[in-house]
Amino acid sequence: MNISAPFIRRPVATTLITVAIAIAGAIAFNVLPVSPLPQVDFPTISVGAALPGASADIMASSVATPLERQFGHIAGVTEMTSQSSLGTTSITIQFDLSRDINGAARDVEAAINAARTYLPANLPSNPTYRKVNPADSPIIIIGLTSDKYGTDKLYDEASTVIQQKISQIQGVGQVNVGGGALPSVRVEVNPTKLASHGLTMANLQAVLSIQNSNLAKGQISNGSFSADIVSNGQISHADEYKPIIVGYNNGAAVRLQDVADVVDSVQNVRTAGYLNGIHSVTLIIFRQPGANIIDTVDRVDAQMDSIRASIPKGINVTKVLDRTTTIRASVKDVERTLTLSVILVIIVVFIFLRNWRATLIPAVAVPVSLIGTFSVMYLFGYSIDNLSLMALTISTGFVVDDAIVVMENITRHMEEGMEPFAATLKGAKEIGFTVFSISMSLIAVFIPILLMGGIVGRLFREFAVTLSTAIVVSMIISLTTTPMMCAHFLKHKPREKHSRIYIATERFFDWVLSLYRRSLHWCLDNYILVLVVLLLTIALNVVLVIKIPKGFFPQQDTGTMGGGIQGPQDASFQVMNDSIQRISKVVKSDTAVQNMISFTGGQGASNTGFIFIALKPLDERKVSAPEVINRLRPKLNRLPVASVFLQASQDLRIGGRGSSALYQYTIQADNTADLALWGPRLLAEMKKLPGLQDVNSDQQNGGLDEYLTYDRVTAARLGQTVRSLDAALYGAFGQSQVSVIYTQLNQYYVVLEVAPEYWQSPEGLKNVYFHSQGSSSVTASGNSPLFTMATNKSGTIPLSLNHTGLFPSVTVSFNLAPGVSLSDATLAIEQMQQRLGTPTTVHGFFCRDPAGLSTIPGHRTDAGSDCTARGLHCAGGVVREPGASADDYFHAAIGERGRDAGFDAVQG
Repeated sequence: MNISAPFIRRPVATTLITVAIAIAGAIAFNVLPVSPLPQVDFPTISVGAALPGASADIMASSVATPLERQFGHIAGVTEMTSQSSLGTTSITIQFDLSRDINGAARDVEAAINAARTYLPANLPSNPTYRKVNPADSPIIIIGLTSDKYGTDKLYDEASTVIQQKISQIQGVGQVNVGGGALPSVRVEVNPTKLASHGLTMANLQAVLSIQNSNLAKGQISNGSFSADIVSNGQISHADEYKPIIVGYNNGAAVRLQDVADVVDSVQNVRTAGYLNGIHSVTLIIFRQPGANIIDTVDRVDAQMDSIRASIPKGINVTKVLDRTTTIRASVKDVERTLTLSVILVIIVVFIFLRNWRATLIPAVAVPVSLIGTFSVMYLFGYSIDNLSLMALTISTGFVVDDAIVVMENITRHMEEGMEPFAATLKGAKEIGFTVFSISMSLIAVFIPILLMGGIVGRLFREFAVTLSTAIVVSMIISLTTTPMMCAHFLKHKPREKHSRIYIATERFFDWVLSLYRRSLHWCLDNYILVLVVLLLTIALNVVLVIKIPKGFFPQQDTGTMGGGIQGPQDASFQVMNDSIQRISKVVKSDTAVQNMISFTGGQGASNTGFIFIALKPLDERKVSAPEVINRLRPKLNRLPVASVFLQASQDLRIGGRGSSALYQYTIQADNTADLALWGPRLLAEMKKLPGLQDVNSDQQNGGLDEYLTYDRVTAARLGQTVRSLDAALYGAFGQSQVSVIYTQLNQYYVVLEVAPEYWQSPEGLKNVYFHSQGSSSVTASGNSPLFTMATNKSGTIPLSLNHTGLFPSVTVSFNLAPGVSLSDATLAIEQMQQRLGTPTTVHGFFCRDPAGLSTIPGHRTDAGSDCTARGLHCAGGVVREPGASADDYFHAAIGERGRDAGFDAVQG
């Protein structure tokens, strides 16, 4: 049977088929999405909740824990982590690769609703969720600056207009606004004056809470006209609040301006941001898991002109960082490499064949095979990325082989005297099955990759399928187009005179052939020695595989860097603000830095900040991102107060826990006391390891606090309760939002707090008074000071509390020193923990595996690591093998340790 015969006899139809394959591939190439890597994102959802003024301990126990218990019922959860700090809780839930993110989002929303009854009653709003991985690097950062407007106006425009528009763009997962706060009316109370008028903070809260109303008022209507009833139920400026009567003292009205300074300010005065050292407000844009980064950025760019037209003139909009710049450049570079490889293959073929007609055949077969592959990639939903283009580049050598094998067999018959058409029919019939078997053998090599599971399988599946598809298309072209072109393009010229160059190259090829013949004869005569060399080579390869440093994915230079800023745990906002300004000056002075933003305050621990850096193009800076970090590190380490931990942004991120370094090691314990003891020891020992740098911990349990011990008996005698005492303290020191100002585009708040001179020192507690009765400590105004019902003691308190799989944890992040492999670092950390002699109640594991720690042969990964690269799932430090029942899994993860902590084993 001759498969090629119909195509050889019908050159027009074969040509049309070939052209159709090329056109389909060309069209697919233009519509295929472009990305840095194949789609390997885990479905990840981030849940956030805020309670201004609440400590980390309160947020962890009253907000994070009820939510985590409900999220633990959801099927397909592979990792759940949370971080609670002053006023905020962030929970990240990562799902199995097989779960649809929209279905997971519905389950998360149902869990939030189920947990609502267990959350604090004074939570300003329900917890919110976003389809975004907070550990991902932002795709775009936009900075707003102005010489005309203050940061309150910039933040208002960013939050009210720009954030809303960008959030609606397809592919955008979350838009964070930082560096400022919304405008508000701030009531800064003088508690001494307030008490002298016989009033308390509770009185002010009650009065201010009813000053804004947005209720329906009805309509006046008769037979000829109608009119809506409206009023000045909303007051939005400080001057309108000053004359409000808040109470009476000896028959005289007491106005708000008598006891407080009322100013137009911002909702949170403890936040600041800088763009290249200038005060700014920033918008940090993240993509949804699975969204194409370049398509998303292009959609955002298309909206920028509309956004600029929607905000007042005088506000400068700057694109500080764009992740796609280097992605586009790297993909273009691989495309050039692919084109160059095709050209080189054709040149090499011509050098050996020295016949333009013969060279024309592989010159058609190779590009058509590669271009045709794009159409199959489009049908499979793949993208043009570095791995798929690398597969096509590698396949260039495979696809040219098919054309050469077919053409060589046909040429052999022509040299024996056959006519081209007859030689083509005979040669194609003889070689057809051989080409098929060779192609199938090559495809079989990639079957193990196609069957791999987890993150590694998802990452390399597109590579294997693309390469296999190119081989299949090449086989089809070699059995159809190649023989057809041989029959009609090759000419038999037995007595053709050749040029001197042809004769010279022929002599060179004959010499190479004779050299190979002699070496082959020698190997056959000394086969024992050849076999010994073969075995020694195999043994050497085995030794090298064991000894060679191992990792998962090389560190990339994406042209962007990010990092965390961490100050002393008792650092105030003013200290952190001064520190980030110094850091900004040092970073911006580096010649490789194009733009940088830094900010502190707002959400998160009070002693932390963040920095994002956009580097100049590589041909301008001449050094890689890791080299820039190494150059900045000693300069930043010399700065006082705050420490900076920089890392180059990566396209591939695994896990949902954000950190200040690329790699993480976590310890988890059954109680916080063990973590408080062993967390600092782990950090100290890891800092001593020579292969690690930028070692830092998320354990922050050394913040200062003023611990109040309530005398419940005295409080009850004076008519107070623990709840009323807490509420009054929150009103005085928590920037409490006591009233809402409604507008057409946004909502603003009236913020109540004591004047700054009272919240800057613990002495301010002495000036907090309560309505009291029946006590000698009651003042003439009828109020009793706080310390008649409480005593205070200075101590320490956690600034941040972290959970991994429901249980408390401490995570140490680190980067690798130059020349140190990930496998060596992993082994060193494991040996270090064994030397520490941690008790059985403390479990250590690599909680996030951005470089494939769990895939390194010969290196153990403790239970509880993010083993998704091997198809495993983890929660609470317990690993579930594929196929294990959910009941067994949850009883292992929650039942054993959870029963001691008051949890019930549940099946999700």
